[in-house]
Amino acid sequence: MFFNNIHIQNALNELRQIMPFASAQINGGAKYPRITGVVNFIKMANGILVVTNLENLPRTQTNIFAMHIHGGEECNGDFSSAKDHLNLNNNNHPNHTGDLMPVFSNSGNAWSAVLYNKFTFADIVGKAIIIHEKPDDFKTQPGGDAGGRIACGLIKR
Repeated sequence: MFFNNIHIQNALNELRQIMPFASAQINGGAKYPRITGVVNFIKMANGILVVTNLENLPRTQTNIFAMHIHGGEECNGDFSSAKDHLNLNNNNHPNHTGDLMPVFSNSGNAWSAVLYNKFTFADIVGKAIIIHEKPDDFKTQPGGDAGGRIACGLIKR
């Protein structure tokens, strides 16, 4: 069966009616204004499923982009208002509450689904989610040497 964005959106709308759900509309910043997408957060029995669908990511050497939930509640200007990674337990990177798996782009498009059990809707709703210009190295403190913030969205119910 062929699925397009309309089919996916219809399925997500149905899921919203039967299970807790939040989402963030992603928009690119000044350097990459064409980036768009959505990150959906779906409550499952054993965690929150994070489903990412992005378009128009820049072509890079790796085509891998870090993605993190940040502690701020804004996506203004250069996205510095999103603050640092959400870190409710004062852990080192990559064990922050907001540290997520990277996004892998194929010709500027990315889709992924990863299940997390390290945050709740109460922890993340209202927070910013950031797409960075480089992959996370999973060791550099405090942010994984992930480079500039190229896209942002606010997580809403």
